Amino acid sequence: MGAGKRGVLTAAVTVVCAVTVLAVPGTAFAAPTPPPDPGTTASVTVVTSDVELEAVRKKLDKLYRAAAEATDEYNAAEEKARQQTAQVMRLAKKIVEGREKLADLKDRAGAAAAAQYRGGGLPPEARLVLSDDPQDFLDGAGRVRQEQHAAKGLLGEMTRTQRDLEEYAEDAREQMRKLEAGRKVKAAAQKRVERQIEAAEKLEAELEQEEKERLARLERQAAARAQATWLSSGVLDELTSKATAQGREAVAYATAQIGKPYQWGAEGPNTFDCSGLTSQAWLAAGKTIPRTSQMQWQQLKRVDVEDMRPGDLIIYWADASHVGMYVGDGVMVHAPRPGRTVTLAGAGSMPILGVVRPDPAAE
Repeated sequence: MGAGKRGVLTAAVTVVCAVTVLAVPGTAFAAPTPPPDPGTTASVTVVTSDVELEAVRKKLDKLYRAAAEATDEYNAAEEKARQQTAQVMRLAKKIVEGREKLADLKDRAGAAAAAQYRGGGLPPEARLVLSDDPQDFLDGAGRVRQEQHAAKGLLGEMTRTQRDLEEYAEDAREQMRKLEAGRKVKAAAQKRVERQIEAAEKLEAELEQEEKERLARLERQAAARAQATWLSSGVLDELTSKATAQGREAVAYATAQIGKPYQWGAEGPNTFDCSGLTSQAWLAAGKTIPRTSQMQWQQLKRVDVEDMRPGDLIIYWADASHVGMYVGDGVMVHAPRPGRTVTLAGAGSMPILGVVRPDPAAE
């Protein structure tokens, strides 16, 4: 690792290393290189210790978690934008229909006015009074009442239609304002996602291939320790719940995606983010669930970890920024993060916030 590269890596992990180097016993460091003979060119190989790589791992975890949280915000804004766009389209359709109805009512009102004009401009009541035939007077009285009732109904319908049109137009304007605000939220979230991922990728790019391999090993070891601790708590000892028919379909879909790349904001079919995978898996099973991990946590029925069954969703971290699907035997399937693919992992390999059930009514 060159001096410039060494400086970038050291700057990224200095604070964490200052704590970790004192806390981790038995860490092996590279032996110091003897000074070169006078008159020769120095050739020094600097080896990054596991302590430093562990600090890098924690820094990467922090960056990717921040990216996941921003991704959830982006996905929520995207989902809301879809709903608001659909609402604007429904309102636009109502406005078109209302205008057509109002035009028809105006035509009918115009026809009535024309008929009155053809009658000499006199209102029906006046023509009736001037009639010489008593029978015509009696017959005409009924017609006048009907015409008056129809005219009032026509005017009332025109007024209601006009009022509806004004309300639809105002609702559409409000939805458009919300849509524009949502676009700004989504754009800001997108920038945060890209910024966090760019920082993480830059940090990883500073590592040599051997260091990357050791870093991957440290990630596996950390996940294995967390899973072992989770299992040692006896959480699965009483776990006997079986998957429902829909749960089996959801699990089948999710596991069929194993090996496909993570892509933030993606819902398949070729790439997924964590909640894109779980929401599409349940959609494939015939159940629509919220799009983001945070909304899944907020809106779906919560169950005890000890009662979870295959198909249930495990929500991770205190901010509910990650989700996986339980498949049984202490294992879940998830889309981990950028640079990784959909994979199986220990259900307890990350801090569990809780478990939610998309199909609580199913037996």
